[in-house]
Amino acid sequence: MITRRNVLKAGGLLGLSGVGLGVAGGWRAVRAAAPMALRAHEIEAVLDGTSPTRGVMTWNEGPEPPVIRVRQGDPFAARLINGMSEQTTIHWHGLRIANAMDGVPFLTQPYIYQNQTFDYAFAPPDAGTFWYHPHCNTLTQMGHGLAGLFIVENPDDPPFDHEVALNVRDWRLDGKGQFIAQFKPRTAARSGTFGTVNTANWKVGPQYDAPAGGLTRVRIAITDVTRIYRFGLEGATAMVIAIDGNPVAEPFPFDTLTFGPGQRLDLAVLMPAEEGATARLMNYQTSSPYEIASFRATGQPLGRSLADVTALRPNPIGEAELGNAPVLPLDLSATAEGAPVTESFCGSLGYNFWAINKVPWSGDTPDPHEPLYELKLGRSYVLELANRTPHSHPMHLHGMTFKVLQSTKGPVLPLYTDTYLIRPDEKVQLALKADNPGDWVFHCHIIEHQKTGMTGFFRVS
Repeated sequence: MITRRNVLKAGGLLGLSGVGLGVAGGWRAVRAAAPMALRAHEIEAVLDGTSPTRGVMTWNEGPEPPVIRVRQGDPFAARLINGMSEQTTIHWHGLRIANAMDGVPFLTQPYIYQNQTFDYAFAPPDAGTFWYHPHCNTLTQMGHGLAGLFIVENPDDPPFDHEVALNVRDWRLDGKGQFIAQFKPRTAARSGTFGTVNTANWKVGPQYDAPAGGLTRVRIAITDVTRIYRFGLEGATAMVIAIDGNPVAEPFPFDTLTFGPGQRLDLAVLMPAEEGATARLMNYQTSSPYEIASFRATGQPLGRSLADVTALRPNPIGEAELGNAPVLPLDLSATAEGAPVTESFCGSLGYNFWAINKVPWSGDTPDPHEPLYELKLGRSYVLELANRTPHSHPMHLHGMTFKVLQSTKGPVLPLYTDTYLIRPDEKVQLALKADNPGDWVFHCHIIEHQKTGMTGFFRVS
């Protein structure tokens, strides 16, 4: 019988043994080689281009955020070593893995104290662009940089001439490059508190070389705690090949696309044929658009074409059966009800501004929460999200993948995704096959919204 107590026991045992469960091809034991060491600690890094910033959090030594690359279906293991003075965990964002490996304190595993360790082990069933971050003291730790890309490679993917992976995010820094308060209550109750310095891979407007006239795969992950991006490309053309870790059915021309925190975008960029010419990845969401990163053409032109871009192989995601699927209403709203638990072990912002189905999340505590819904393992459902607020919310589901069915705002791409950016006054239907047992968190990935109430979970059993 799956209970929270049993899941936490399993998490503790798995943390000691280095054995996990995977969902590729069904539930099976996974034993990887010696785990990769991921030591969470603080460093200094130059983020604004001029001044070293103290208190940057990472799992490596810098000066760039970490990237882990693995192969689809291969066993992977990582040992979290907490070298910080506060508790932490790791959540593997977008990965359909065992609940005990999901990194949510009290719901799936104990939080990890200073100098303690926890072993994660799983075999990623899906290829694509994913990422990993803490789920304890989340606003501070993510806001200070604790986020890395997790790239799952499919060896059968069509060949590209080059690849660039971008960790895109803001930082809240003062004029001397030091951290300032991560949020303001009045903005947390609205669209969130924006950063002051915009970066890709911890650099302001970095430039990367890529073969002239070649096809470059650009993987973009938004690890920001607040900002919504409207991506565009100047100086080159591109095709969209994957969104949120899942291939699109047919690649389509890239114009502009809007994404929220937690989401990912894979592009096949056709570089200019002229050596030295540049392509610029832009953010048009702001009143003054700015360059995120640029790509400089180098060498003799390779003569590639966007006609060379073919679809990536689909991931093995179970298709929801909609004939008798129950519809589960999920209302996203503002709230002034209930106070958060101030002794929350993983940090409280001290306010409740948001709710799901009129219930704000009270905080990360050992006291049991009630699930939003209890789902039967293997059954299909339709999640009907209604945004009753004047702000957008990137809603992220742990451990499972849903398919976008329809929206009141107009036609939608039938994407498989783990995160949906729901716009003000929008209602959307998402198809879900509940094929992964456990307690799975569902929350807004604007972290101020998550930490001030817009969080819940589904129980699959």
